[in-house]
Amino acid sequence: MSRDLVLLHGWGLSSTVWKPLTATLSGTFTLHTPDLPGHGSAASVGPSLHEWADALLPHIPEGAVLVGWSLGAQLALHLAQQAPERVARLVLIGSSPCFVQADNWPAALPASTLDAFRQDFDTAPDTTQRRFVALQSLGDSARKAVAATLTDSLTPADDARRTALADGLRLLAETDLRAIVPTIRQPVRLLHGSEDKLMPAAAAEWLADTLPDARLTVFGQCGHAPFLSRPEECATLIEGFALD
Repeated sequence: MSRDLVLLHGWGLSSTVWKPLTATLSGTFTLHTPDLPGHGSAASVGPSLHEWADALLPHIPEGAVLVGWSLGAQLALHLAQQAPERVARLVLIGSSPCFVQADNWPAALPASTLDAFRQDFDTAPDTTQRRFVALQSLGDSARKAVAATLTDSLTPADDARRTALADGLRLLAETDLRAIVPTIRQPVRLLHGSEDKLMPAAAAEWLADTLPDARLTVFGQCGHAPFLSRPEECATLIEGFALD
């Protein structure tokens, strides 16, 4: 019987962003790639992390390995704490418990930077999404290819999705999961790019030190999406961890 592997993508995209990774995974998994609320084909559910997590819960079989990237990683952490019977193991990619700088938390974006993204999204959503893609691919040795895949996977900021996308930016601005990190009991595998400009590697190092059972791999010359620029290496690490 194959093991269930659930992959949660990041803000502004759809589950199609996982194709380079899933194409390299072995056939030993049953793959689940739900769209985040208000992204891809999924309906909007509201502005809170709890509402988003509740909407994703039906897509997570009991005992699954949960892979989360960026905002998806924050949702994965929340789900691991709130529904531990569903989540046997966690793989967190480009992850951080808190997306913006705060007291005793320098390993993040300045609050003013994300505030500007939110304001710009209200007036020029398409341009803001393209800037976000550029930031995610910055510093990656495969920058052009990563940016192209991210662009192809964008959720259009049309009338049906715009509110949910704005809610997602709000979640990134307001979510702080540092308090729950020491309570996560599942084994965790952390994958991070050394040149990540959205969620600095120092955030992943903090997670590796604070989670009760975690191991970190940092990919050199990679930005925020190492699973796109190093899909084979990421797949090998995920498989070894998930099937251990």
